[in-house]
Amino acid sequence: MRILLVEDDPDLATWLSRSLLRRGLIVEWEDDGKLAERRLKGDSFDAVVLDLGLPSLGGAALLKRLRANDDTTPVLIVTARNDFSERIDLLHAGADDFLSKPFAVEELEARLAALVRRSHGRARGIYQCGPLIFDQNAQRFTLDGEVLALSPREHALLRVLVQRVGEPMSKQQLLDRLVPTDSDLQLEAVEVIIHRLRRKLVGAGVQIVTLRGLGYFLEATDGPG
Repeated sequence: MRILLVEDDPDLATWLSRSLLRRGLIVEWEDDGKLAERRLKGDSFDAVVLDLGLPSLGGAALLKRLRANDDTTPVLIVTARNDFSERIDLLHAGADDFLSKPFAVEELEARLAALVRRSHGRARGIYQCGPLIFDQNAQRFTLDGEVLALSPREHALLRVLVQRVGEPMSKQQLLDRLVPTDSDLQLEAVEVIIHRLRRKLVGAGVQIVTLRGLGYFLEATDGPG
């Protein structure tokens, strides 16, 4: 796994680079946002570990530029900030995961491995959240290896959620993504579809979570029940 570390703290960058190298990862380091952007334009990496407080070009701005240029490299943001609304904004801007400082390098390695697995799955048209798998090519959901029976509206809404695991989507955002294929759908119907999907996912190791004021998102649970 080849990682670009974008971090302006030399002590932290040195520690991370050495720790990840000992675990078999290849780590390249940039301490400046614009230099990192230039590096990503001319080179390819399996994932980016990105700090937000960078000179010349901040981490959030760098992330937005990458996604605007259709760069789909997985980005894990490491930050000492605990601003929930900022994290939501960054998820919508294209961040794939977050890790709060201080953290254990073992967790960083595990999160990077998970990001790369998901990225490779997306390249094949496969999206996954716990035991729930969506095959985009076959347009089919499976749950623990069994085909999940869904109505067209349930299928369409769950597809939106599984393609954005962990990212809250408001009822209006969900409706906007469904209306092009279902012009009769009303805002109130979104809640009904969510309710039906929750009944089908009960105890399955994956759930639809309501985040008050922000919407719904899909997450894996620790296990059945």
